Amino acid sequence: MATIDFVTLEVADLTAAERFYATAFDVGPRLRLRESAAPTAGFRGFTISLLVTQPAGVDTLVRSAVDAGATALKPAASSLWGYGGVVQAPDGTVWTVASSSKKDTGPARREIDDVVLQLGVADVEASKRFYADHGLTPTKSFGRRYAEFDTGPVKLTLNKRAALAKVSAVPSDGSGAHRLAIGGDLGPLTDPDGFEWERASA
Repeated sequence: MATIDFVTLEVADLTAAERFYATAFDVGPRLRLRESAAPTAGFRGFTISLLVTQPAGVDTLVRSAVDAGATALKPAASSLWGYGGVVQAPDGTVWTVASSSKKDTGPARREIDDVVLQLGVADVEASKRFYADHGLTPTKSFGRRYAEFDTGPVKLTLNKRAALAKVSAVPSDGSGAHRLAIGGDLGPLTDPDGFEWERASA
């Protein structure tokens, strides 16, 4: 099974980004940072989702992120599928913090259960075929709208770009670099939407 061992965010100010993520939420070796001056504007075509056990954990992480300098895009609230909120880090990355539970069953914890890389793509079917051709098997798939892969430390989903932007409360238009590299054992390669994979050892 192909895996994603980490994602690398390319940031304009490495020191500031390191300080933010150390304070806001620590995802350990699943997140790397490196400096980049590649031009980018608007929605970068991806979000990262942090899944936690209960709503109290969502509130704790969202509050930590905002206190560290993030912008709240969507306040944490209950929905049909659970409880969650959306923030944008100072480097521009959009983060969702969510729980499938609507009820707290214990004290608030900062532990993150899963990290999910959500790619916004032009054609879910075409991207799904691309990844299937490279050895990934969807664990869930809903036609032309969504596909999910179990890729180990960082899970992967494919979403329609406009739909992903909408649920993240940001406009869907954007240009320039994604400012993202996916570290796993598929790379080096570039997918149909320009997302780059690198060897995990890189």
